[in-house]
Amino acid sequence: MQERKYWAFISYSHRDARWADWLHKAIESYRPPSQLVGTTTAFGPVPKRLTPVFRDREELASATDLGSVINAALSGSASQIVICSPQAAKSRWVNEEILAFKRLGREHRIFCLIVDGEPNASDLPGREDEECFPPALRFHLGADGNLGTSRTEPIAADAREGKDGKHNAKLKLLAGVLGVGFDKLKRREQVRRNQRMAVIAAASFVGMLVTSSLAAFALVQRQAAQRQQARAEADAETAKQTTNFLIDLFKISDPSEARGNAVTAREVLDKGASRIENELTTQPAIRATLMDTVGTVYMQLGLYGQAAPLIDGAVATQQKVGLSQQTALSHSLTHMGDLRVLQAQYDTAEKAYRDAIAIESARPKDAQRELDLASTLRGLGRLQRQQGHFADAEKSLRDALQMQKQVYGESHGEIAVTLKDLARVMADSGSLNDAIPVMRSALGMQRQLSGPEPHPDTAESISDLALLLEAHGDYDEAEKLTRESIAMNRRLLGTKHKEIATGLQNLATVQYDKGDLAGAEATYREALAMRREVLGNGDPDIAVTLNNLAFVLYDRGRTEEALATERECLAMYRKLFPGDHPEVARILNRIGFWLIQDKKYDEAGVDLRTALAMRERLLSKDHPDVGTSLVHLAILQVAQRQYEDALASAHESVRILTAGLSATNWKTAVGQCTEGAALAGLNRYLEAEPLLVQGLGILGKDGGAPPQYRQLAQQYLDQMHSRQRSARSQLNAHSDGHNESIAGVTRP
Repeated sequence: MQERKYWAFISYSHRDARWADWLHKAIESYRPPSQLVGTTTAFGPVPKRLTPVFRDREELASATDLGSVINAALSGSASQIVICSPQAAKSRWVNEEILAFKRLGREHRIFCLIVDGEPNASDLPGREDEECFPPALRFHLGADGNLGTSRTEPIAADAREGKDGKHNAKLKLLAGVLGVGFDKLKRREQVRRNQRMAVIAAASFVGMLVTSSLAAFALVQRQAAQRQQARAEADAETAKQTTNFLIDLFKISDPSEARGNAVTAREVLDKGASRIENELTTQPAIRATLMDTVGTVYMQLGLYGQAAPLIDGAVATQQKVGLSQQTALSHSLTHMGDLRVLQAQYDTAEKAYRDAIAIESARPKDAQRELDLASTLRGLGRLQRQQGHFADAEKSLRDALQMQKQVYGESHGEIAVTLKDLARVMADSGSLNDAIPVMRSALGMQRQLSGPEPHPDTAESISDLALLLEAHGDYDEAEKLTRESIAMNRRLLGTKHKEIATGLQNLATVQYDKGDLAGAEATYREALAMRREVLGNGDPDIAVTLNNLAFVLYDRGRTEEALATERECLAMYRKLFPGDHPEVARILNRIGFWLIQDKKYDEAGVDLRTALAMRERLLSKDHPDVGTSLVHLAILQVAQRQYEDALASAHESVRILTAGLSATNWKTAVGQCTEGAALAGLNRYLEAEPLLVQGLGILGKDGGAPPQYRQLAQQYLDQMHSRQRSARSQLNAHSDGHNESIAGVTRP
């Protein structure tokens, strides 16, 4: 059996919650007979324990996106158990869960527990209300993925009186989930019960012999046990109150059937944040846990302003509590670092990560400590990538990768994520050819882990590889992979979802690079409409799509429309990120360049210098983004014939980009060409021509270089040749006039 997150997904109506509670505990507490453990069945080796099991009403207590949580849990479950009753038969959501699981190709892994009603009673006139099987159980799927007319015979255990009874029904379900015969499992259970009785009898006799000696030992250990019990009870109380708090957030008029339609995830979060502020003031550990949890969810939704006070509050509270909360503190510090990276508050982010690393490094070395430390190092690596410290980022990620492999072995979902981050760093540092095999390795690992069934992590890995291939100029393979990712997400998530919108955006980018500007515009607009519908108008992903759409409009010659779209993007980023932020600087830089092309030099100068100053405050002065800003400033200075200033700006940009990227990177080539243009403006043609020719050659070969830079470099070279011809013509004319005057002089 393929590796799954859950052994089973329990589907049930909220009116059958008592049965779901019993079944959940019965499965997770069950230990298969030792003679069966490790034996291979049609569904893989028999485990020592069947845990965890997904019971949606419990698991959803901390969810924020109900639809995606359910889909992900179904996709990650090896089996589905449906608690069948008249209430379940009428539940829309139980039916939808069965349909979703069948669409994963796992119809043979659905098992039923009948607790009330009558199977197939809907076929009996007058008894329709007794039906216990939902429609999705009674019929096979058609070729279109919807219910057909072909009847099924569900695999069912019957817990009703006079039928299998609870014990045998439980064993029947377990036999199905494990892939072993019911009779075989029942015989093994009987043998185990007999052995247990024999052991109990023998133990009773031995116990009589050792009771006196144990009594003395018990007195010595009693005090230590009481301390441990008190600690365990405190932990249990924390877990209980945390769970109850989160569950209570989802209490609406009908928590089973609404599934988030009657109340949005944002409303649930806001309710939780308000309650945390006013409640649990006498229980700081529980309060800090909830602050961190809700704050992290806000962060994942792009609501950074709401996330910050909660995560900061969690850190402050845990620091006051002291040593007992050190592990929780390191987790919250890592989350603080993640948030500050998104807010471009890099100094604060680095301090949070390094404080977390110090706490984790001081803990006794065990598997969990290694995984926590690896997670923080991965966050630090992402920060260092943003800062342009690519060598440091690569080291942090490789250290994290080594720790993960020591715990997980060579293959695991977390290892695949770290490999993807490593590939991105390598690509950003200019090693795109080396990055692509690393990304292929991450995708291969994810495909192996998820198997042939669609999986969200696989879809993301496919998309990530497509992005690198698109940057490499392998547009056909990039388009094929992007379409595969979109199709997989549509199977998993439905027709409208933020991940599908991301896939459409990536597809539009490939269409753009292939020269299909009309197709790219249509696809970007589809992605934009979906993101606005799914995310609202305040999400940073919408700004990303607006920026990309603006590029297409510019290349289609609709400059004013492009500038208006880019300014809409800029306004959204400024609202999301007050103050300095890399995205604000990037959009200002782009608008400034387009204004140069539109000959609006004064307006362009304001935007370009604002972007440069912002990048110098945010980043080191040797960061490639600073080099890119200097290139654009130099382009403006050439256009304004400020050649001395242009030469200084361009020369510095080439130095930064050569060190940060490479001498042959297309961005460095743009700097070279601009430096050449400045030299040509100063009539230093012998120095200018090699730079222009070399830079234009690089831009001509690199498929990732935007065409407007190639056109600009060619324009610089043509202008220099034109000046040279004009200068020669003037020189020749002057020479001819001088010769004529000499010829007209009468020698004495």
